[in-house]
Amino acid sequence: MTDRILYFRQPSFVTYGFGTANLAGEEARNLEMTRVLLVTDEGVQGAGLVDGVLESLQDVGIAVEVYNQIGSNPETTMIEAALTRLQEVPANGVVAVGGGSPMDAAKGIAFLATNGGRLQDYIGQTIPKAPLPSICIPTTAGTSSEVTNNIVFTDSESRYKFGLSSPNCAATRALVDPEMTMTLPASLTAATGLDALTHAIESVTSQGAYDLTQAMALDAIRLIGQWLPVAVEQGDSREARERMMMACLEAGIAFNQSRLTIVHAMSHPVSGWCGTPHGVANAVLLPYIMAFNVPYAEKEFGEIARALGVDTSGMLPLQAAESAVGRVRELNDEMGIPEGLAECGVTEDVIESMTEDAMKSGNVRINPRPVTREDIVALYREAM
Repeated sequence: MTDRILYFRQPSFVTYGFGTANLAGEEARNLEMTRVLLVTDEGVQGAGLVDGVLESLQDVGIAVEVYNQIGSNPETTMIEAALTRLQEVPANGVVAVGGGSPMDAAKGIAFLATNGGRLQDYIGQTIPKAPLPSICIPTTAGTSSEVTNNIVFTDSESRYKFGLSSPNCAATRALVDPEMTMTLPASLTAATGLDALTHAIESVTSQGAYDLTQAMALDAIRLIGQWLPVAVEQGDSREARERMMMACLEAGIAFNQSRLTIVHAMSHPVSGWCGTPHGVANAVLLPYIMAFNVPYAEKEFGEIARALGVDTSGMLPLQAAESAVGRVRELNDEMGIPEGLAECGVTEDVIESMTEDAMKSGNVRINPRPVTREDIVALYREAM
């Protein structure tokens, strides 16, 4: 039994299944949008993934302004420019089509439109006002931004990659359509899928975890272990794409309640300082940090190993826990993930700056193992 008081809040209303992206117009009209800023990136638009959403919006009489200048690691200046465009239109709603970057951007634009100021003003602060209505349509099975209260940006001047978390940072609606991932290249399928795996593993082992969140996260791990290799090898497999999208959804809902551990605390600075794609940074760091945490979460890591398909019968609890680390290393290798941070462009001279930023994360406090600044430095160096 627990003497904790547990909370579960899922502010984004989710519609799931093949073809749900085509409901964008209907959902926008229900939210009383009349003019929207559609936030995406050039790659997603070039792949044709915006076309159906645009048509759905226009079919119900909603005027649309497409904004596609969001980079792979969204920066504060990008959001400021997009907000200016929203105000010029002017738009009374935001729709995102893309991976984590366009979705985080859209959610940031929506809350700044009603709360004012700059993103940096809200670090460690509450966000008092409800945002403009927003709809997020993911094109990857990875970030889960469509169902979380979290948004992450890099300060364009200081290179500090920071997160904000509030129900007022959440999307109003999430249209989770596996069809939108069918043309995702193998390398992006792998990186985003491992991002989802990181979310799930961190959610299981976080000090904020409890039965409900762990059940969802463990099922996400099971699905990813089984279906990510299939989705990478057979990108046109509808079953693999659907299973991966469900895993991403489960992991996102789970960690939105439990929060994460130091994998994300350490990966955000890697992206902020070195431009490494978020999913790749997570995947590289994940086994090193799992190994660091194993002695403090043997039971949980044993469950993770079994969810990943490892036969732990006959193993001692510590052996079972360590086998989870081994399986993640194998999966990284199968997915073509670099073995260390040096291959991602990280150099020794930025470790101190990355460590300083990592220690600012609230995830440090809920890691299963107590963490010092020296631990972070040592882990970065070990992962090089």
